[in-house]
Amino acid sequence: MFWSSYIKGFKSYLQLERSLSSNSVDAYLSDIDKLEQYYLSLNSEPKITEVSTADLKSFISWLNDLGMQASTQARVISGLKAFFGYLMIEDVVQNNPSALIEAPKLSRKLPDTLNIYEINGLIDAIDASRPEGMRNKAMIEVMYGCGLRVTELTELKISNLYPQIEFIKVIGKGNKERLVPIGGVALKFIDLYLKEIRIHMNIKKGNEDYIFLNRFGAKLSRISVFNLIKSLAISTGLKKTISPHTLRHSFATHLIEGGADLRAVQEMLGHSSITTTEIYTHIDRDYLRDVITQFHPRS
Repeated sequence: MFWSSYIKGFKSYLQLERSLSSNSVDAYLSDIDKLEQYYLSLNSEPKITEVSTADLKSFISWLNDLGMQASTQARVISGLKAFFGYLMIEDVVQNNPSALIEAPKLSRKLPDTLNIYEINGLIDAIDASRPEGMRNKAMIEVMYGCGLRVTELTELKISNLYPQIEFIKVIGKGNKERLVPIGGVALKFIDLYLKEIRIHMNIKKGNEDYIFLNRFGAKLSRISVFNLIKSLAISTGLKKTISPHTLRHSFATHLIEGGADLRAVQEMLGHSSITTTEIYTHIDRDYLRDVITQFHPRS
């Protein structure tokens, strides 16, 4: 592998100094791996100090020729900037070859959302008579009711539940903690799952505090949650392509459309910048049309 010692140091830097999750660290390392693949395609193995801005521009063109989407290219460029920024900090390189590399312009695509009837349809499609049914209902209620990312859901712990004040403590990106309100319905399903299903499970050592467990008594995986949402969409005949993140989008959109303060939504979602939250300020086109019809004198 090219530059193995530098990549190893970069990994430690991301884990220890930036406190990134394992998924984020893997994404950054994947970006560097793509650069290595590019050099392999050229039968070239330059020293880390020999990488130039022109090299990186050619690399981005290579990604584009492979058909990589602009959003993925932008993420790879972000990874390169982080890597060479780390090398600058460590005095490995004197000039940052990625400094002048610009990410492709991205259109701000509005995220897909579900309406409340579609969300209720997903929940109603769950067979509560099965042992995992109560767990699955609780998971959907928590994801939609609290706007959690899928990893935040699978990492949710019993010790981070505060039912008396109706809050949960969530560990978000970069191990940042935040308190998120949780509604009575979600708390009810969590309580039923804990007291009627989970209490009878054989829990693997080290998994005792995680709320949502698989049938082997271990912490639920991210892919299990994705598969659950996919199967529910199929069983309800939902035509939209959805994922666990769709419930988070729906949570934010419904709050904004209901008149919630943008700063409050930002806090609940765990966004570091309010510009990320602003994508949810779109208003339903049907609503806009109704406003024109109702209030404009020339309608």
